[in-house]
Amino acid sequence: MLLLFFRKGRVRTGRGMDMFCLGLFGVPELSSPEGFHVAQEKALRQAESLVESACATPLGPQTVCIFDQLSDALCKVADLADFVKIAHPDPAYREAAEEACRNIGTMVEKLNTNVELYQTLQKLLSDEKLVASLDPETRKVAELFMFDFEISGIHLDEEKRKRAVDLNVKILDLSSAFIMQTHFPNKIDKHLLPEHILYNFAHDGNHALVSSLHAESSDDLVREVAYKVFLYPNPDQLNCLDELLSSRDHLAKLVGYPTFAHRALQGTIAKSPGEKYIHHKFLTVKDFEMMKGMKMKLNPLNSVKLFLNLFFSCRYNIEPSLYCPFFSLGACMEGLNLLFRQLLGISLYVEQPEKGEVWCEDVRKLAVVHENEGLLGYIYCDFFQRADKPHQDCHFTIRGGRLKENGEYQLPVVVLMLNLPHSTSIAPPLLTPGMLENLFHEMGHAMHSMLGRTRYQHVTGTRCPTDFAEVPSILMEYFASDYRVVNQFAKHYQTGQALPKNMVSRLCESKKVCAAADMQLQVFYATLDQIYHGKHPLKRSTTEILKETQEKFYGLPYVPNTAWQLRFSHLVGYGAKYYSYLMSRAVASMVWKECFMQDPFSRAMGERYRREMLAHGGGKEPMLMVQGKIKLRLFYFLDLSFLK
Repeated sequence: MLLLFFRKGRVRTGRGMDMFCLGLFGVPELSSPEGFHVAQEKALRQAESLVESACATPLGPQTVCIFDQLSDALCKVADLADFVKIAHPDPAYREAAEEACRNIGTMVEKLNTNVELYQTLQKLLSDEKLVASLDPETRKVAELFMFDFEISGIHLDEEKRKRAVDLNVKILDLSSAFIMQTHFPNKIDKHLLPEHILYNFAHDGNHALVSSLHAESSDDLVREVAYKVFLYPNPDQLNCLDELLSSRDHLAKLVGYPTFAHRALQGTIAKSPGEKYIHHKFLTVKDFEMMKGMKMKLNPLNSVKLFLNLFFSCRYNIEPSLYCPFFSLGACMEGLNLLFRQLLGISLYVEQPEKGEVWCEDVRKLAVVHENEGLLGYIYCDFFQRADKPHQDCHFTIRGGRLKENGEYQLPVVVLMLNLPHSTSIAPPLLTPGMLENLFHEMGHAMHSMLGRTRYQHVTGTRCPTDFAEVPSILMEYFASDYRVVNQFAKHYQTGQALPKNMVSRLCESKKVCAAADMQLQVFYATLDQIYHGKHPLKRSTTEILKETQEKFYGLPYVPNTAWQLRFSHLVGYGAKYYSYLMSRAVASMVWKECFMQDPFSRAMGERYRREMLAHGGGKEPMLMVQGKIKLRLFYFLDLSFLK
C-alpha cells in the first residue's frame, strides 16, 4: 500500500500520541508560548526529585535507570525547545523556547558538576560485584554518564567547577547566537543588482534579501551575487565566533585538555586529533581543470571570474530541471516507503495531527509502523520553504525512545526539516536531484531514531558518537544514487512515464564526477574545523585562517570580502568533529558494498543492518559493530600532525 504524501490518500485516524494533543507535539503545556515556562519548571522539579532518588537508592542497575530518567526529563524539554527556537514561525514561541533551552542547559551543566551524584555513580562503577550485575548496555550507559562528569571538570575544586559551569553556560548562549545568525539573510540595495536577476531573491522594501548560496541556479551571475552577498562578513558574527572559540579553548584547558579538539574527540571513533585524513589534491587538480574547461565552454568571457559555486553543476553535469518532473515529493516519499517496506518491513502512514500539535499548517505527521512490531514512532515533516525558516536540512530528536518504568516503550518523536518548493496551481512540489539526495539523507537519520530501540534514551537512535551518527544517513545517499532504486519511483507527475533508464544511469553516474573535488572540499571543512579548535588560533582572524586553509587544502582561491566560516553552522553542533562526515562516509561505503550493492532491496541484509548497527543506538561501541565485517580502511586520512 503506497504512501500518498501530501495528496488525498490513506490517513490513519485517532490521536496517535500517548497523550492529549493540545499543544506542540501533543504536549498540553505548549498550547501557548508561556507553556514553555510551565514545562521547564515541571522538568526542573522532577530533576531535583530524581537527584535525591539517585543518591538514596541502593546501588545497582536501578541507579543507571534513575540517571536515565533524569536525562529524559530534561531532554524532553530541551530537545523540543532546541527545535522550536529556530523553526517556529511565531517569535513569541521562539523566544520562550530559547529561554527554556538556556535554563535547562544551565541545570544540565550544574548536574554534570554535582559531586554527590558523581560519587554515587563512582561507587557503582568501582565495585566489581556491582559492575558484574550490570548488563553490557547498562554498563555502557553508566560509563557514558561518568564520562560527562569527567569532561565537565568534576575533579576540580569548587571554585573551578563553578567557573566551568559558567563557561558552559556562556558557550550555550554564544552557540545559540551564532547558529541563529548563520541563517539570517544579508541585504543589498536592489539598484545594485541587474534587474533581470532580482526575481531570484526575496525583497524587503528597497533591498533584495539573499538567504542562501543559490548553488543550484544555472545562472552564473545569480550564483556570483549570492556567494558574495550571502558570505559578506558580519562584524557581530565575527566577534561571536571569536568569543565562542576562545570560551571553548578556556573550558578545555580548565578541565585538563590541551585543546578543545582533544576534549571533543574523547569517546569518538577517532579518539583524538591525531586521527586524520589523507590528502589527494593531485586528483582534485584534475577535477578543477575539467571544471574550468566546462566553464570555458559555457561562459568563456567569465570563466575564471565566475568560477564560484560551480561544484554543483560539475558534480551532476546535468540540467536539474529535466529531472524535477519525475521527482515529485509524493513519488519520492512513495519510493522511500517502498524501500523501507522491502528492507525493514516498515510502512509510513500520514496521520491527521490534533489542533495545535504542529507549528505550521503544511507540516505533515508520519506514523512509522512495523509489520510485526506495530507502531515504532513518529516523524514530523517540516519540508517547505517559509519566511524566517533556516535554509538548512536537519534532523531533530524531539523525544528519545526508552523503556519506561511501567514496562511500556516511550515512542521516539523526530522532526525532519527541509527547504522544498511548494506546490503550484499546476504542479506538486518538484525536487531537484540534490533535494532528493538530501531527503534520503535526512530520512536515514529518522530511521536510525525509529529503529534504535534501546532501553535507555541516553543512547537512543542518533545519540551515539558523532563520527558514527552520520553513517545511516550517508548510506541512504547510496540508495538515492542507485538506478535500481530510483527507477522504482521516479515517474513523471503528469504522464506517469518512468524516468528513462539512460537518464537514471546518467544521474547516478554523474554523482561520481568530481568525486575528488567533493572529497577535498570535505577535507578542507574538516581541517578548518580542527584548526579552529586546536591550538588557540585567535592571534589571527578566523578569516585569515580560512583563506590560508582553503588555499592549502582545497585549491580554489579565496574570494575577497567573504567569510564563509560565519555560515558554518556545524561549528556549533559539530565543533572539532566535522571530520565525522568523512569517517561516516568510509563506514557507509563499506556497509553498502558488503550488504546492499548486490541487491539494494535485500530483506536479509536490511534485517542484519538493523540488528547489528541501527538497533544499538549509542549503547554499543561503534568499532564493535563494524570490526570483522567492515574494516575501517580509511584511505581518506591525511597527516595533519601540524595541528598537535
